[in-house]
Amino acid sequence: MCGIAVICGTRASTDDAIVRMVQAIRHRGPDAQTYQRLEGCHLGHARLSIIDLENGAQPMVDAHGRHWIVFNGEIYNYRELRAELSGCGYRFQTHSDTEIILAAYGEWGSACLDRMRGMYAFAIWDVSTRRLFAARDIFGEKPLYYAIANGHLVLGLELKAILASGLVSR
Repeated sequence: MCGIAVICGTRASTDDAIVRMVQAIRHRGPDAQTYQRLEGCHLGHARLSIIDLENGAQPMVDAHGRHWIVFNGEIYNYRELRAELSGCGYRFQTHSDTEIILAAYGEWGSACLDRMRGMYAFAIWDVSTRRLFAARDIFGEKPLYYAIANGHLVLGLELKAILASGLVSR
């Protein structure tokens, strides 16, 4: 049970907004709370280490530095996807299902969702296009809430994270 927090927008957001969001959901990920501030998007993650305890830290970036991800959940068929993506030439740095999502998105775009089996919610920021791709599993087992306010998209797994940003009024 990890926690994710995202702030994207045309206006500059305060650095402490993402920190407040992650602190509000730290109970979801007591092993680590981390942040990545990128141009146009801030990503935050509260981690409960389950798969690849040593190298699965988030936010995670792909090998090209283009796509950044925050993820909660589990991809049940990540080993099969890893084998398929390895056949496409991907060389993985971790054994985490998080890196599989990044590679799958890089290879298949949004169609990667058709191949993934599991319970998940994630957000991927594309540094090149400055676009956010966010998704949750088809049954909504992992929630994904968002609000649009004051020139920002604020996204999280819990409403209290969104409110903690200070960008969205109750």
